[in-house]
Amino acid sequence: MQALPLTQSGIQQRGLMSSSEYTFKLVQVCLPEPSKLVVMCDKRKRQCVCLCQVYKSCLDGLLPNYQAFYRVCSRLTKQQSTLLSGQDKQLLVALAGMDVSVPHVAVVSLAVCCRALKLCKVPAAVLHAFDDIRLKPASQVVLGLPEHILAAHAQPSPNPVQLQMTTPFPVTLPECALPADFKKQHGLLAKPHKHLVHRAVLAQHMGEFKSFSTSPFQLNRKGIAHSSRTWQNCEKHVYLFLGYCHHYQQVSQPTLQLFLSSPLIAQFVSFHIAAGHSQLYIRNFLSCAKCVLRWWQSKPGGNHPSFVEGLEWLQTLGLQVADQLPRPSKDPKGLADIGKWMCAADLVHTIHGAEQQSQAQMQQQGVTVETSRDMHDAALAAMIFSHLPPVRLSCIRSLVGPAYLGPCLHPDCKEPSCEGNRLSIMSESPLLMRISLPHHKNARKWGKAVIEFDVPSDLAQLLHTYLGAPRKALLEHHLLIGDACPYVFMDMHGRGFVAAAVLTLYWQKWLVSRGGVPMNPSMCRQVFVDERQSDSATAGPSNQGAAMVMGHSVKQWDKWYDMQYHPRLAQNAVDGMQSWRAAMLQSHTLAAPDLTLSTALHCGHVLVSDYEESRYQSCCSDSDSDIDIELD
Repeated sequence: MQALPLTQSGIQQRGLMSSSEYTFKLVQVCLPEPSKLVVMCDKRKRQCVCLCQVYKSCLDGLLPNYQAFYRVCSRLTKQQSTLLSGQDKQLLVALAGMDVSVPHVAVVSLAVCCRALKLCKVPAAVLHAFDDIRLKPASQVVLGLPEHILAAHAQPSPNPVQLQMTTPFPVTLPECALPADFKKQHGLLAKPHKHLVHRAVLAQHMGEFKSFSTSPFQLNRKGIAHSSRTWQNCEKHVYLFLGYCHHYQQVSQPTLQLFLSSPLIAQFVSFHIAAGHSQLYIRNFLSCAKCVLRWWQSKPGGNHPSFVEGLEWLQTLGLQVADQLPRPSKDPKGLADIGKWMCAADLVHTIHGAEQQSQAQMQQQGVTVETSRDMHDAALAAMIFSHLPPVRLSCIRSLVGPAYLGPCLHPDCKEPSCEGNRLSIMSESPLLMRISLPHHKNARKWGKAVIEFDVPSDLAQLLHTYLGAPRKALLEHHLLIGDACPYVFMDMHGRGFVAAAVLTLYWQKWLVSRGGVPMNPSMCRQVFVDERQSDSATAGPSNQGAAMVMGHSVKQWDKWYDMQYHPRLAQNAVDGMQSWRAAMLQSHTLAAPDLTLSTALHCGHVLVSDYEESRYQSCCSDSDSDIDIELD
């Protein structure tokens, strides 16, 4: 790389430098696109600070590793900063049009700067640049980085000319043992590798792939558009695969082009199997890989026959994974033994105790942050189980309060008049509240039918009490004045439970604090169905109505939620056979046949007519042919 001039836009270097308190150096680095790095040193060359701005094609403006560098520098220097003068800002603008909207920058020593760069894992090219400055402090020459330093940060082609998959395809999965440095968080979204997500080529690939997958009308795509949740799951699997290739396969520039390598995909599947992941998890990744291949097919040059073979290879691999890694069967007794199950009666009793305790504390101690949080938790638990058939957690997380008057917050909603999943107050006296859920999992299959019902009186009174002063106290505690948080329920930071994992951890922690077990909140649906389908089920709602509120059908109870469906039917059948056998014996006693011997002559041989013999032979031949077919 050639050295860059120190001055631009006709500004004389000496005129600016004479009145400035810093010496500026401009470095150009490829990470992976040209980036301008300004190194500011004071005149004694003992302290420096770096400012970096990448081109606009990078989505986030600043690379995350440099943002981390700023934070580390501020922590190491104990927030000491200095204000740039107007002449310094003028020079920064002259040097490649730097953004100087931030008025304060930290001034740190060279040693601290190099240490912060290493902690933040910035590219080696920048480290070499600072090493050169430290070794030659009096140099006024712009740094020119050698080509071998920039080779590791070379920019891959975003659109390869030759598009085809790696052939031949593997005929078996390779053996894989977990490496010694195995980390569960190996994806690109993990902190050590998160800076790679913002590389220009990968960002361009992900942007095009997202547009291809989520556009409502994409006629060169098979199937309908991905919903926001489906896209999030697909994006997660993409980053996990790319993180595996980067961390374990030493791929320095992970891009979606790696999905064209069938050996890498086979090794990643073996890695999943060695890590003990479920077959559903692996099959979801394979479905994501097929989506990426179809996206490559839609690009110019994507009509290579290897893509068709690759899609068939992924389909075969998915079927064999499902066959060799069957889903483990679960039953309430086994889950209770490992502390992951509570029966319906215990769960209802626990939640009812929390409701009574929160209301009593509110009356005795008044509205405080602690009592408000207890009432919030009791109301959340009562919504998940006890008062209602277990509503889907996604509906509870997205439920907005009566005070929210804004547009629908569902990312896939295109209806201008939609109010979203909402809790409404229909009347104050008598108190009547209603829940409307237009966005649920089966909304598309049901023709956008809305799940709507009035809230039971006990639950309505609890929610009405919580939505008053207790919720306001929580919002003020989290510096969210008024109704800034639109959702009914919020986490410990005053934010809605946007991520499902946050609600799961929150519920488990609360349930353990109430003397329960760390059971997932989604397991409450299995608990409810197990009680309703058991032989000792108490009087309650109809199965069809309860399944409607839960967002599915009774058939899905038997397939997914009733974990004792097969053993219970088998046992009921065996128990019923005993009464059937007794009935058969009784009917045989009442109608006993006449066993008196006939006076006709009996011969030792039976005479068979020619017609009956031919029928017998034909039956024998048919039976033999059936056996042959079964063997074939």
